[in-house]
Order: sequence, then structure tokens, then C-alpha cells
Amino acid sequence: MTHTFSIRVYYEDTDMAGIVYYANYLRYIERARSDWVRDLGIDQNAMREDDGIVFAVRRVEADYLMPAKFDDLLEVRTVTRGVTGARLTLVQEVWRGTDKLFQAEVVVVCVNGSGHPARLPAKIRLRLY
Repeated sequence: MTHTFSIRVYYEDTDMAGIVYYANYLRYIERARSDWVRDLGIDQNAMREDDGIVFAVRRVEADYLMPAKFDDLLEVRTVTRGVTGARLTLVQEVWRGTDKLFQAEVVVVCVNGSGHPARLPAKIRLRLY
């Protein structure tokens, strides 16, 4: 299943050439992941308070394919590639219409309050399939 999240490019997102600054793509995919988790019915505040764990990005492998520009309407697509006991691998792409601008493979892990790896609770893991 693909989750989609729309975002508009604002002036503050661009560099002096009017092109989206490269680091902002990471902000876009982060927002899309947060929206995706919320849509799955996972309350990250409750996960932290009740289970003592949070999601943390472990690795991002990114490819910048084409530039986005001021006022573009973009769509971030998120797809689950794999889920293990404590790791979630996602593919996230940023599209403008029919043009793929950016793609990333993102590894998200669970960590406890002291920053050590933790298993995903089964009730959450089941929602990710």
C-alpha cells in the first residue's frame, strides 16, 4: 500500500536559484512519514509514554533526480519495503506530476529512553503490514 502526502514548495524552501535546497527533501519525507504513522492509527506520544520507545532514523540513502522549484505542488509517496522486530525499511519518493524528483530508502528503528535498540510492540508491527 502506498501512502501519499502533498506538500507545496514555499519560498523559504528554496536556495538563491529558486530550487528546493537539498536538505528540505529530508524534511518533506519526514513530514510524510509522520502523517503515514498517524494514518495507521499509531499514536507516537502514547508509544513513548506507554511503551517507552520512539522511532529514530538509522539510515537514509537518497538520490536527487530532478529539481523542485518555488510553488511546485509535490507528492511524497511512502511504501513499506520490510518490517522486522525492531526495524522498518521504507521507500519514499517525491513526485511533481509524472516526474520523480527524489527517492530515498529510509531505515527507521525503535529505541528506548536511553537510546538503546528496542523491539516494535506487536500491536504496532501488525499495523505496518
